[in-house]
Amino acid sequence: MTEHREIARNRTLWANTKIMIHIPLLRAGRSYKSLKNVRLSHIKTGEPFAEVSQANRGLIAKDLGEMARYQKALGNHSFEELISMCKEAARLFTTAELPLGEPIDGETQSPGAYIRHVSGTTGLPESLCSQNMRKIQTVLEEMDMVLDGLTRGLDMRIFDAGWGWGTQEGRTLVYVCETDALGAVLPSNSPGVHTLWLPAIPLKVPLVLKPGREEPWTPYRIAQAFIAAGCAPEAFSFYPTDYVGANDILYRCGRSLLFGSGSTIASWVNTPSVEIHGPGRSKIAMDGAQCARWEEYLELIVESVAKNGGRSCINASGVWVTSHGAEIAAAVAARLSSIEPKPLEHPDAQLAAWANPKAAQAISAAIDRALKTPGAMEMTTGDRIVVLDGCTFLRPTVIWCEDAEHPLANTEFPFPFVSVVEVPKASLVKSMGQTLVATAITDDVTLISEVLATPLIDRLNIGAIPTNQISWDSPHEGNLFEHLYKQRAFQYGNL
Repeated sequence: MTEHREIARNRTLWANTKIMIHIPLLRAGRSYKSLKNVRLSHIKTGEPFAEVSQANRGLIAKDLGEMARYQKALGNHSFEELISMCKEAARLFTTAELPLGEPIDGETQSPGAYIRHVSGTTGLPESLCSQNMRKIQTVLEEMDMVLDGLTRGLDMRIFDAGWGWGTQEGRTLVYVCETDALGAVLPSNSPGVHTLWLPAIPLKVPLVLKPGREEPWTPYRIAQAFIAAGCAPEAFSFYPTDYVGANDILYRCGRSLLFGSGSTIASWVNTPSVEIHGPGRSKIAMDGAQCARWEEYLELIVESVAKNGGRSCINASGVWVTSHGAEIAAAVAARLSSIEPKPLEHPDAQLAAWANPKAAQAISAAIDRALKTPGAMEMTTGDRIVVLDGCTFLRPTVIWCEDAEHPLANTEFPFPFVSVVEVPKASLVKSMGQTLVATAITDDVTLISEVLATPLIDRLNIGAIPTNQISWDSPHEGNLFEHLYKQRAFQYGNL
């Protein structure tokens, strides 16, 4: 009964929320309302819910010409001050009323409103929005540990000198920053992805953020939390923009991050200044005796596939085994089938709704077309598309592949979708292909050597570790410190 009252209360809050919240640009931390705006609709009602200012390429180019000056403003803070600001920003992000909209209007956003706003435009359940909020909080609170991992123990106070020199194990080290700003073209899939650019602030590099269309809330709130914590406002530029504006950010910033689908990232893959965060195609690999004991790893597989609504690149989209494949696929299907769509306010909701129902329908149709190719079989039953409480959901889908070359054997979708593929042990590593995160459940020394040697795996877990389990001192894709700084050969002598 209490649960139903909570759902009803949240629906009342939605009904009473002021329509047409306006989210402005941030130009070096200063609010700016553009003449051009994009409206976001509420995922349940389809009614206009928020209005977001849009930056044109001329405005972006003008502002980016000032980034060297803004970097100096951020550099006035010492490293220790910036670490303290990270911890204070963590507190403010999760507990405070922070500015939202034009300062003249005095609009603010509470933590609860933030969760409802993110859920309302992205379809992520409120419970998962809360989890992602805590994830961001954790990274900010433990930023010193994160940077220790990124820099492999470098004493970060050396950057307070301005040009970065110091000693490590008796060697003189000099680092030089390769950009005066970090551009980030961001996605809408999950708030937790924003943890990847957070270290730029204590690394003394201003941010140029292009938010995902449906998720401007998180980067904007993080920026406001840092500004409220005393960080130089000049460190934060926030530019919702179109495809042309996003490309301008990637071209004009000396270093950038790009998040997106295979088609989005294709033209930037070989650009050194752009760190790519595309499809993950993360996988679990099992062989030998571990395949025979698959029941022991069932919950690990389910968590890897379904955690965070299956929306993350670190969610497993493949389970590659050397035996017992059909049994494993059937068991995973039975377990995932218990995860049913629920209203976004439900405390136990685990599946995200689709902001664009046509996209969900297109993905479901693509799966059905691929299943007509011999060599694969769907193990889950019932309707894949479900409409509930005004929202469209895709239920978890499990595919059993006898053919490693089948179109669905190495495919990723942004919902709990997984293919179980059986291959000979000799071809296991090679047939897996490019993989963001691989969990190898094996005690075979030869196989361990193979997964350690392949360049096709970005992050490797050996043993029973879910693919979605992250150690923040060891990034799963790229190293932001190495992306922003290079070590310079250096020597000096007496005059």
